[in-house]
Amino acid sequence: MDELLAQRLAKLEALREAGMDPYPPRSTRSHTSAELVALVEALAPEQHEVHGVEVDVAGRVVARRDMGKATFIDLQDGAGRLQVLLRQNALEDGLYDALRLIDLGDFIGVHGVPMRTRTGQPTVGASRWTMLAKALHAPPEKYHGLADVEIRQRKRYLDLMANEETRRTFTIRSRTIAAIRRFLDARGFLEVETPILHESESGAAARPFLTHFNALDEDRVLRISLELHLKRLVIGGFERVYEIGRNFRNEGMSFKHNPEFTMIETYEAYADYLDVARMVEEMVSSAALEVLGTTRVTFRDREIDFAPPWRRVTFYEAMREYGGPDLEEFRDTLSLRRELLHRGIEAPLTAGYGKLADEAMSHYIEPNLIQPTFLMDYPVELSPLAKRKPGNPRLVERFECFIGGFEFGNAYTELNDPVEQRARFDDQLALQAAGDAEVELLDDDFLFALEHGMPPTGGFGMGIDRLIMLFTGQSSIREVILFPPHKTIHE
Repeated sequence: MDELLAQRLAKLEALREAGMDPYPPRSTRSHTSAELVALVEALAPEQHEVHGVEVDVAGRVVARRDMGKATFIDLQDGAGRLQVLLRQNALEDGLYDALRLIDLGDFIGVHGVPMRTRTGQPTVGASRWTMLAKALHAPPEKYHGLADVEIRQRKRYLDLMANEETRRTFTIRSRTIAAIRRFLDARGFLEVETPILHESESGAAARPFLTHFNALDEDRVLRISLELHLKRLVIGGFERVYEIGRNFRNEGMSFKHNPEFTMIETYEAYADYLDVARMVEEMVSSAALEVLGTTRVTFRDREIDFAPPWRRVTFYEAMREYGGPDLEEFRDTLSLRRELLHRGIEAPLTAGYGKLADEAMSHYIEPNLIQPTFLMDYPVELSPLAKRKPGNPRLVERFECFIGGFEFGNAYTELNDPVEQRARFDDQLALQAAGDAEVELLDDDFLFALEHGMPPTGGFGMGIDRLIMLFTGQSSIREVILFPPHKTIHE
């Protein structure tokens, strides 16, 4: 057995022998660390103690300083850090000697008087303490924290314990999602939940995870998109709906890709993609202001401002602006493929025109869109679920949002013509038959639902994880997901 573990186990037994339960079923806490600090800081300058008030505080032991007949312990709770003073002549009988049984990482409760030390530090002058949870392993090293990226992500509890920046990142994540919910709820949107287990992959171009539904004895896929079930709700009569939920795509991992990720999708009847764009820039900027206190952030050493209005530029204009192939000149699959090969950009031989245009966009346009930008009016081949642009049937009413050099949101004026939607579906099936594994598929039930009529609708999808990367300045999506996947270690 590890020597340090043995020492802590011995202290565990010593606590029990002294009549102290090292894992009591409940505790008392009257104040968080932040509340206690505020209470003390409200004292008049000449006062050193809050008279007539006793408090109960609790937290993890993160520092300890022994000074003969007095010991200072720092406790960490969810609100911050708090100093506790334990004096031999102030503690109840036996409790000062029992301080030897406390280690870094233990959770303790302290009862005492709020006070200010001679150096002005808000403190609890303890009259008694109790063990709340004895830690059998030491926390990460105090001064250097936990630096190994893989350990931090595999054992996120140690990362949260050691790194204040990690706690801040995930606090921002939670508060951002709450702010987005409040924004949409205030606009009359209804939050809904749709199935995760689907009969087929649909609503996006991605490979699915496969599973088996034992009760039905049928194969299922984990959803790759929220879209088609939410549109069914618009067809059914809910005019404004949204869902925040997990999607699963059985594909590669990168700084901006994780196979399991969080999406928000919104659908609004009687709106188009221009209405959606105005909503998105307002939603993101207001969430930043509410959560961060500013619309300006630093991401990869570049200052980004979320304040509206965001730049709007068309797909074709941006391709020309950033030196890509002129899509007005290269209007078919063969000519565009030849041009990309001439430029040193390769794509699978099975890729159709839309996939080739997307490759060109990723190479020439995406890295240049640092400030919030709506890239608008995509080739129809790239967007089988979007409505054609009046006056130009080669384009659809679609935008993608780009910030910091990558895409984090996508929107359409939704295609609500069931005849054209079925024809587009057939085109996707033809691409699949030709060998393209990543096509956007629809299911027959959705097509049947669409045949019952869907009003003009604006739809939007955004990757929550990527937005949090921007809000927190994290360069990897894995740093904003609490438990990202890792290859299993077999010992």
